[in-house]
Amino acid sequence: MSGVRLATISDRALDLEAHLAAVDDPACGAVTTFVGRVRDHDPDAATSVVALEYTAHPDVEETLRRLATEAIGETGALVAVSHRVGRLAVGDLAVVIAVASSHRAEAFDVCRTLIETIKTDLPVWKRQVEADGTTAWKGLGG
Repeated sequence: MSGVRLATISDRALDLEAHLAAVDDPACGAVTTFVGRVRDHDPDAATSVVALEYTAHPDVEETLRRLATEAIGETGALVAVSHRVGRLAVGDLAVVIAVASSHRAEAFDVCRTLIETIKTDLPVWKRQVEADGTTAWKGLGG
């Protein structure tokens, strides 16, 4: 059985509790989470950031599942991961990851590996929208 319990791309609000429930297992003594939220600023922005607009390649969900599987490796960890698409306001959750494993080091390692590979390898692009109407594409990854 795969350790990937959930790997989804959604145009709806992400739910941390659903991710925690997906990796709930009595054999796991450690659970780590990562929540990526839309923030109101960016070092390259001249004004406040008011939204991010995420778009994705049609194969993105398959890629997300593969990245989660690779992050798990031989650890036996359980993973639930989701990424939003569409227009997100400041404070909205863009990425949610929950990882459960027998030991904390594995849970932290899998979680960090997964978010870092999402940022570099997931075919999701974001357009940043500033308060003055300026927009900028922010490249591959979340």
